[in-house]
Amino acid sequence: MNRPTRPPTRSGRLPPPAFLRALPGLSIPAIALLALLALPSCKRPSLADAGDPGPDKKTLRVITTTTMVTDMVQHILGDDPGVSVTGLMASGIDPHTYNLPARAQAKLRQADVVFYSGHHLEGRTDELYKSLKGRDILVTAVAESLPREKLLVPKGFEGNPDPHVWGDAALWAECVDGVLETLVKARPDKKDALIANASKYKSQLTELDTWVQQQIAQIPPEHRVLITSHDAFNYFGRAYGLEVIGIQGISTVDQAGLADIAKTTDLIKGRNLKAIFVESSVSPAAIERVARDANVEIGGELFSDALGPAGEMETVNGETYDVGTYIGMLKHNVNTVVAALK
Repeated sequence: MNRPTRPPTRSGRLPPPAFLRALPGLSIPAIALLALLALPSCKRPSLADAGDPGPDKKTLRVITTTTMVTDMVQHILGDDPGVSVTGLMASGIDPHTYNLPARAQAKLRQADVVFYSGHHLEGRTDELYKSLKGRDILVTAVAESLPREKLLVPKGFEGNPDPHVWGDAALWAECVDGVLETLVKARPDKKDALIANASKYKSQLTELDTWVQQQIAQIPPEHRVLITSHDAFNYFGRAYGLEVIGIQGISTVDQAGLADIAKTTDLIKGRNLKAIFVESSVSPAAIERVARDANVEIGGELFSDALGPAGEMETVNGETYDVGTYIGMLKHNVNTVVAALK
């Protein structure tokens, strides 16, 4: 299945100020956005100023980053005509390497509320979202509302938590409260409706968590090994009892070396594993190489750092769901893993 590719960034920006050029490790799009944010903020440009007619000026403008965050925000908002939600990343986009195009920069400059996942999932642009605070913009890092003791901190990752918390449906449900708190601040007149929507969504995620446990129980314990391109499934593995092995590590910025591929190949052969999996937002090259070397099947494609295409319906065991939603995405992943490993 073909997935959308990451939109290209635009060129032709003015050189950033000297103090921004001195910041290490920032990409050109990141530096450009910081330069824009450094301008006086007495008037926030509208979408019309950016060449887009945009929504009515009375509309609350909400900007989200990843598709998982966008889906949660939309569930809590419900049908609110007074709010416009714009997701910066589409299906198939890798948030680790995503660069903000010029149009996204303009939308961030005029946002009222911004939600991003956090814990450096969005790569270098993570710092850009933090920099929006204090500019009359409500900014929330969804995953950073979780208690530190519930987070996984990989060895050699300089103390930074693993950002892929949505792999655990119960943990993702805990993130709802932080989003709700911010939206109530932005829409106090809609407080009761927002609380009701959030409560309903948390109940759905609790039911999903129970369903996942029941499905994974079908896999024999010795086959509960999940091998993918990068370490996006550690929370999933911890919550549902699978050993998780990612060839590339936590971030897709890392590259799988020959030693990583050889080590994974030996493990598959030694334990006689049934299948390994590709990811929707990551190049399949490393997994395909391992599959050839280990003579093992590719059990299917999993959604890791992005949801599936919105409105793409899938039916398994008589149940139909939209893989463009968080609930549908997790059901797809679980059904794919169970079918390949049981």
